[in-house]
Amino acid sequence: MKIAFVGKGGSGKTTLSSLFIRHLATTGAPVVAIDADINQHLGAALGLDEEEAAGLPAMGERLPLIKDYLRGSNPRIASAETMIKTTPPGEGSRLLRVRETNPVYDACAREVELDGDAVRLMVTGPFTEADLGVACYHSKTGAVELCLNHLVDGRDEYVVVDMTAGSDSFASGMFTRFDITFLVAEPTRKGVSVYRQYKEYARDFGVALKVVGNKVQGQDDLDFLRAEVGDDLLVTVGHSDWVRAMEKGRPPRFELLEDANRRALHRLQTAVDETYELRDWDRYTRQMVHFHLKNARSWGNERTGADLAAQVDPGFVLGESVTAPA
Repeated sequence: MKIAFVGKGGSGKTTLSSLFIRHLATTGAPVVAIDADINQHLGAALGLDEEEAAGLPAMGERLPLIKDYLRGSNPRIASAETMIKTTPPGEGSRLLRVRETNPVYDACAREVELDGDAVRLMVTGPFTEADLGVACYHSKTGAVELCLNHLVDGRDEYVVVDMTAGSDSFASGMFTRFDITFLVAEPTRKGVSVYRQYKEYARDFGVALKVVGNKVQGQDDLDFLRAEVGDDLLVTVGHSDWVRAMEKGRPPRFELLEDANRRALHRLQTAVDETYELRDWDRYTRQMVHFHLKNARSWGNERTGADLAAQVDPGFVLGESVTAPA
């Protein structure tokens, strides 16, 4: 199951995504956590110190390896150089599985231990001084989108992505790559404005969107969120001494998280698991192709010197029954 956490900057989406990742890890389920935010803080939220977080391998710097592996023997893709962030898989492509070991995970993922449990952590890498004025951050998140396009995940397998803030998520088709999107909103006008914008942009793409109210301090805050987002409000989270200790670098054992917040995380998992029966791999593949053709016409064909529409395999539908070459 693929889950995105989005929200305006400072809403607490990284903190909540890290709590959800810790919660999933306690269930024994395999978890791949991905930091796709321009502000790379997920590693620290999962307990890494500054040196460990800074030493995580950046997916954006390993894009040639990722492309070469995923291309496999797909005859429609002449070379890894002609692959762009939206390139869809086809017959002969290599696919990623959550539980497996593969060269992409070997190069880009690191295991993070959480109170005896463990998750795989992948990061896009920070926006560096060398990038200023010459690169767009979405050139880095393209590595995540390409991996999600080639990912076959099943029930009780979780990929959690901490996305870029605000409406920046719509700079690519990656916002359609998830089974459910949790929008973290504070009980403020600015907090709900991002929700309205996200809902409007996602309206025509079947995005399952639920709001997680954060920093909710009382009934007035709860009433405000209910009035502004209606039935999209899934759960609310309030003050947490556990989170405050974690932010100071001294997190207690996760089992000591407040009961109310543990129940909130369980509700998030229930909402995720309920989407499994609603999966539509045909629509998922169609949307993948839609954004690929759009990017091909807009800039991809010119940049690669190839007709990227020819990369689309019209008979291929991604899904759990698909097998891929070794």
